[in-house]
Amino acid sequence: MNHLLRSHAPISDAGWQLLDEEARRRLAPALAARRLVDFSGPHGWSHSARNLGRTSALGSAPSEGVAGLQRRVLALVESRADFTVARDELRDADRGAADADLTDLDRAAHSIAIAENVAVFHGWGDAITGITQASPHEPIALSATAEGYPNAVAAAVERLLASGIAGPYALALGEREHRSAIAGAERGGYPVLEHLRQIVDGPIVWAPGLAGAVLLSQRGGDFLLDCGQDLSIGYDSHDERLVHLYLQASFTFQAATPEAAVALAGQP
Repeated sequence: MNHLLRSHAPISDAGWQLLDEEARRRLAPALAARRLVDFSGPHGWSHSARNLGRTSALGSAPSEGVAGLQRRVLALVESRADFTVARDELRDADRGAADADLTDLDRAAHSIAIAENVAVFHGWGDAITGITQASPHEPIALSATAEGYPNAVAAAVERLLASGIAGPYALALGEREHRSAIAGAERGGYPVLEHLRQIVDGPIVWAPGLAGAVLLSQRGGDFLLDCGQDLSIGYDSHDERLVHLYLQASFTFQAATPEAAVALAGQP
């Protein structure tokens, strides 16, 4: 038995396969941050901290003539999104129904994916410092229309080059900015998204939860996402009608080279 308690749920093996596959399908498009940073793991549920390789001096020691140093670590955070599935829907799926209602699972998957993106790009309270918080560069303003996006992204590339940060680069776009880039065209009708691809020379991703956009280097080693338990479904409880489940993960994030990214501020 593990901490997810899946064996206690009134769900068949086929039902668990259905839920796991649905969660993977819904999570994959929205998990943008982990596609652009170095992902380490999963290291398991008992993995609690990322080693920073640094120490802090202790102000006292247990005996005279002894000095002490304390190892510094980044503690992992646990994210969880609860959802329910009707037992009738699970029974119908076992009978072969191809249209089981998993709407609440879809909602939870989207929410927890957004939470990971926000934590990596913008931080999570005192637990995680995000890319836009850590970057020493002044944000570059995006224009109100997508026609001006290439100039802003080119300026961001120039800023990274001037800081000695090599490419290729990746561009993460918030939902509104991504929609504008897809639909936008420059004078002469050239698609904005194609122009951005030429400038960036790397992936351009839809990143729900991101405010504005972020340009970051893809050379490796600059941004580190450390995963304990990767996103998994666990069992909470059930009654005659519903099974109460949850999606859960544990992770932390370190901007090891914060100058390797530039934020692009969207219009309010």
